[in-house]
Amino acid sequence: MRRTRIERGLTLLELLFCLSLLAFIGCMAMPPMQRWQDARRLEMATRQLGADLRLAREQALARRQTVRVGFRRFGLHSACYVVYSGAVDGCRCLEAADGGPGRSACEGEAVALLSTSLPPSSRLRFIANVETMSFDPLHGTSTPAATLQLASPGGPALRQVVNLLGRVRTCSPQGSVAGYGVC
Repeated sequence: MRRTRIERGLTLLELLFCLSLLAFIGCMAMPPMQRWQDARRLEMATRQLGADLRLAREQALARRQTVRVGFRRFGLHSACYVVYSGAVDGCRCLEAADGGPGRSACEGEAVALLSTSLPPSSRLRFIANVETMSFDPLHGTSTPAATLQLASPGGPALRQVVNLLGRVRTCSPQGSVAGYGVC
């Protein structure tokens, strides 16, 4: 009985075709993948900002002293905020040249409780309608009310709205991000 040998494997031409097909599919998937990453960064940064604002209010009530949140932008895609107790201008975010983003400097009796930065690599734009807001130690109210917006490069944005009672809610301008109320 004679056996025939069956060759298995791919020819070089078949392998090149498969690799070029995979490269083409990978190139087609890049823009949606970038939009997905931008959306996740936007949601994570917005959730962190909301949590930090709630923390500031809780700390004001727990410490029985005014707690402030100061905001600062360092260009189009870089910003920082610091949660602190003390005078209105008692703490400020530092620029990269002064010690790096995410760090803060305080003067006098001011004490930084938390400092957070949005580095340029996040590709997020931060817009605040106030420079500093304060949470009252007796009632947890906010002075002034604030609207803080984070936007990704493609246009979707989320806002943290802090009302005079100190409550924080998240919404999406023109409903640009699914799952959030329109504001």
